[in-house]
Amino acid sequence: MIYFEDIAVGQVFETGDYLVEEPEIIAFGRDYDPQPFHTDPAAARASFFGGLVASGWHTAAIMMRLQVDAVINRSAVLPSPGFDDLKWLQPVRPGDRLRVRLVAAEKTPSRSKPEQGSVRFATEVRNQNDDVVMTVSQIGIYRRQGQGAGKGDRSNG
Repeated sequence: MIYFEDIAVGQVFETGDYLVEEPEIIAFGRDYDPQPFHTDPAAARASFFGGLVASGWHTAAIMMRLQVDAVINRSAVLPSPGFDDLKWLQPVRPGDRLRVRLVAAEKTPSRSKPEQGSVRFATEVRNQNDDVVMTVSQIGIYRRQGQGAGKGDRSNG
């Protein structure tokens, strides 16, 4: 279990990779971001992108899944207050393999809740060519070691 005290500023967490496939791009686009360059391969070829691309929100959802599998499910995390400065830098296309790299940028013990602390992560989503396709600054709230489980605790033990 990863607690607040276990994370050092500068520490890097990396995830496995995820293959983005055309049917998934189209299905996500149809359900959540129904623009033609996400839902229609023929229309996408005539678009600014010159082909089908994943919604940025799809990319963000993949990022979240990779983080949950690699880090969050083995951490003493509490609900997050959010993120800042989300940027989509490159399109994600069918056949891309995405992975996530998180760097602990700063760490702050809570003054009002001594049982927890926050960690800000500089997060990058990269493709198989090591191109950064998305960046975001995320805040994780972690339980402190030896402290009782708080309401909303997502840890597995």
